[in-house]
Amino acid sequence: MSGTPMPCSPGEISSLFLFEKLSPEQLGRLCSEGRVERFQPGPVYTEGDPATCFYVMLEGTVVLSRRVGGDDVEVSRTSQRGVYAGAMQAYLGDQVPQVYNNSMRVTEPTRFFVLPAQSFSDIMREWFPMAAHLLEGLFFGSKNTQRAVGQRERLLALGSLSAGLTHELNNPAAAAVRATATLRERVAKMRHKLAVIASGAYDPEALTRLIEIQERTAELVAKAPALSPLEASDREDALTDWLDDHDVQEGWRIAPTFVQAGLDVDWLEQIADAVDEDVLPSAMGWLNYTVETELLMDEIDDSTNRISHLVDAAKQYSQLDRAPYRVVDVHELLDSTLLMLSGKIGQRIEVVKDYDRTLPQIPAYPAELNQVWTNLVDNAVFAVNSTGGEGTLTVRTAREGDLLLVEFRDTGPGIPADVRGRIFDPFFTTKPVGEGTGLGLDISWRIVVNKHHGSLQVESAPGDTRFQVLLPLTAPGPDSVQEPDTAEEPV
Repeated sequence: MSGTPMPCSPGEISSLFLFEKLSPEQLGRLCSEGRVERFQPGPVYTEGDPATCFYVMLEGTVVLSRRVGGDDVEVSRTSQRGVYAGAMQAYLGDQVPQVYNNSMRVTEPTRFFVLPAQSFSDIMREWFPMAAHLLEGLFFGSKNTQRAVGQRERLLALGSLSAGLTHELNNPAAAAVRATATLRERVAKMRHKLAVIASGAYDPEALTRLIEIQERTAELVAKAPALSPLEASDREDALTDWLDDHDVQEGWRIAPTFVQAGLDVDWLEQIADAVDEDVLPSAMGWLNYTVETELLMDEIDDSTNRISHLVDAAKQYSQLDRAPYRVVDVHELLDSTLLMLSGKIGQRIEVVKDYDRTLPQIPAYPAELNQVWTNLVDNAVFAVNSTGGEGTLTVRTAREGDLLLVEFRDTGPGIPADVRGRIFDPFFTTKPVGEGTGLGLDISWRIVVNKHHGSLQVESAPGDTRFQVLLPLTAPGPDSVQEPDTAEEPV
């Protein structure tokens, strides 16, 4: 949008803090190459357009905003004379994309000193060569530093996740090893029983009935109902009494296995009716081996499935075999992150998933969103642990207009109001020394805002802290996503 040209007075622009030390000749050049323009309320320039001009406000009110989805979110509003915005990186030339990193509008008639980007670049390099070199070094040095500390933060998170994943994998792996060793012992005993049977100790008809009972018992194991501790204890007592009454040795040891398999007194009565009384103790022993074998195989199956599930979650979390930018279901990302962090979350923190499964998939960088979820969950767990370790972490998804909301809510002590405005600043942390780098939220903010054109905000009160991530349902392709490296507020 073009404004109304107005006379440029060297005396007026010399009153601005940017130009107060310039010589009359320099002020004259500014006025000859630049211009003063008056803008009526409305837009001045738009985010993403080629950065053609450098603006310095003489009088009025300016508002800067960033595009989030289909909305413009205000990030700054000021009436201070001398604030500047626009092509502030012109002196870097082709080393960075020369586009506006925000949108600017005015809310009342406003005058600007407007300098073309090329003139601004030439003047910076001619008048302040040392400063231009220092600023260039600072710009790229800061960018490299941010990349390095970001990588360091990711490595720290990876180390924590690796420790948690190792712990989670060790439990089912150890269970499978124990079950395999016990299963080998039970199979050996069954071979011994088979040798007894082969010696002719059992009547063929009784043996047929026993094998039939064995098959039906094995089927029952797979359908065993879940019992409460009190129900299981009562059934164990009843089975122990029945086994003792029928002269079955070590009934107290067999009964818990039968209960776990879903067997009851009625089932034992059916077995007693099917075999002779003198064969019953051996039949019970044989069935006990059958039940134990089935239960052990179920345990091995559960353990190996658990390991496979964890490996799949790790694969989903790391996105090793996926394109860096693709359409994703945020619920899959959230579930994989929560599973990867389950060891850190622990048993005392209840995790509630309040998902809106009707939400569509969105274009995103999934591996980097997982980094955001990791940082926010880690902070929530730390907050809850600081109040005794018991609480609730609620992960909620919802649709808000053309944005997708992912909210992490914890029941921790909350964030004090006097530091709430600084929590996204690099290296600022409320954690004790050695427990936080102050980079997690800064990295999360950059991933959400700069890379996904979304927003990250926080609402906090004692017992109710909510970090809200808003992501566009549609987004530009990866080649058009630029990461701003300058402040979005007029300086």
